Amino acid sequence: VQLQASGGGLVQAGDSLRLSCAASGGTFSTYNMGWFRQAPGKEREFVATISWSGRSTYYAVSVKGRFTISRDNANDTVYLQMNSLKPEDTAVYYCAKDSRPYVLDILRFTPASWGQGTQVTVSS
Repeated sequence: VQLQASGGGLVQAGDSLRLSCAASGGTFSTYNMGWFRQAPGKEREFVATISWSGRSTYYAVSVKGRFTISRDNANDTVYLQMNSLKPEDTAVYYCAKDSRPYVLDILRFTPASWGQGTQVTVSS
């Protein structure tokens, strides 16, 4: 499967961005999906995950209440709506697909496929 992330950019603190990740070449609707990010000099970290049905979501503490993950299974796309952006949100954002289909517990998300990343830069 190929994952193509887009929607990043340079914004000011307090602004919003919506990231998209389009999947192709494989099954999308039966897999949990996630967003991760990597800031310069830091390890890649978890941001959010969504169940294959879209009914369950889970967020990192640092983004909870500001970011919203959603998906459109008809169009094989997962989104990350980011509001009230902060300079510490600056990172390359990656989408990822779970390693197995129909995983019930989204906390057991295990990335198996990664997108190429999209840069988000938040200025103060």
